[in-house]
Amino acid sequence: MSMIIGNKTKNTIQMKNLKLVLLLLVAALASCSQQPQITWVSTTDSNRWDTMDISGTQTSGLSEIVIDINTRNQQQTITGFGGCFNEMGWEALSWVTPEEKQQILNDLFDTENGCKFNLCRMPIGANDYAVDWYSLNETEGDFAMENFSIDRDKKRLIPYIHEAQRINPDLKVWASPWCPPSWMKHNKHYACRADAKVNDLAPELSSMEELVSRFITEPEYFKAYALYFSKFVQAYESEGIPIVAVHVQNEPNSAQNFPSCVWKPQDLGILIADYLGPQFKKDGIETEIWLGTIERPQIERVDDVLQYKNTMDYVKGVGFQWAGKGAIPEVHKKYPEMQLMQTETECGDGSNDWKAAEYTFSLMKHYFENGANAYMYWNMVLDETGKSQWGWKQNSMISIDSKTKEIVYNPEFYLMKHLSAFVQPGDVKLAASGNDENTLAFYSADTNEVKVISYNEMDKSRVLKLNVDGQVYQAELDAKSFNTLVVSL
Repeated sequence: MSMIIGNKTKNTIQMKNLKLVLLLLVAALASCSQQPQITWVSTTDSNRWDTMDISGTQTSGLSEIVIDINTRNQQQTITGFGGCFNEMGWEALSWVTPEEKQQILNDLFDTENGCKFNLCRMPIGANDYAVDWYSLNETEGDFAMENFSIDRDKKRLIPYIHEAQRINPDLKVWASPWCPPSWMKHNKHYACRADAKVNDLAPELSSMEELVSRFITEPEYFKAYALYFSKFVQAYESEGIPIVAVHVQNEPNSAQNFPSCVWKPQDLGILIADYLGPQFKKDGIETEIWLGTIERPQIERVDDVLQYKNTMDYVKGVGFQWAGKGAIPEVHKKYPEMQLMQTETECGDGSNDWKAAEYTFSLMKHYFENGANAYMYWNMVLDETGKSQWGWKQNSMISIDSKTKEIVYNPEFYLMKHLSAFVQPGDVKLAASGNDENTLAFYSADTNEVKVISYNEMDKSRVLKLNVDGQVYQAELDAKSFNTLVVSL
């Protein structure tokens, strides 16, 4: 009997010990499951897109970058990232094999492994990276737009966009004109500035960059131009490309030797409030109207448009590029509910080097810190020269050598991907404090993730110490490296 009792006692103790072990194991697993998961990708000039292991961080003797982030300190909602569909980009893509072309497009638009571009720009008619000058109606005096046509676009721009749509069906496209049909301008020419090297504009018809409209500001021209916009949106809709927004004029203050048109700000207000807005309403067009793309720092030029009559009833946002970066802080402060967009990254001189990426990151920091909802690169793809038909060189994310057909992914490709592959539409910008001059932070409520991009500008390694809602994480950043860290809370 005592042996039976002893065995029962022994078995009871064993069961209790087993339960205790199981409870400890469950607690340990629960504790592990609550530990944040961290994804970390790093890029230097010599090592691109390396997946890093945060557990291997060594911190002794290194200077620190200390960033404090509170996920309740939320700012603007992000709408997306992208570039511009330009004719010369499509031409460059035609030089490589179909497989290589597909890979490039996947790297830009694929929503799993690519840059995940979701919001891209296109020109209405020719821009400086068109193959040559054209508009969608060069028939002088055709105020009824009977000869309006997008047939030219079916050769390059529309196929380019369709290929991107096949990869990302949710891609959104917005558009802007560089120049109206030439017959709608006083000088009857696409350019505003004479340049014998690249255009045939007579010097006496050259414009200065004063605030005098080169568009013919008469009612029949305004009305015809509003109809031109309407027909453009409807024609692209019929091609399966909804245009989500139009920005009324690329760089309205700049007299260029390529397609351009200088506008007096009040005349842009007239175009929007008296003609374009009512035309879209009459035609049942839901495409947004934006004041863009602003390339000068004076906020009064923005005010003169937005404060004309009922322009604000139609304008949904303001777009900025180049020196327009000087205006965005005051516009954001004065119009806090207005959507703001960076519309064209400053495109360099064809160097496609690390310094260009460093400068572009400084632009990203400036625009997002001053309320921008989106960031646009310019030429996604160009040839090795980056040279336009009007004589100047620019950078691109990807270069294709016209002779050897070599494909090169430039540093700015990786920089764009460091944001666009992680920061998704609907994420919010977070306010950060501390040593944050080279850091941006975002938060996704859908996934409960904090996404941080940080640049170590020094020539030696530094430790990034993130304090996220009271939890500290640290990573050793390589010298001169862009880093994206995603913390799953």
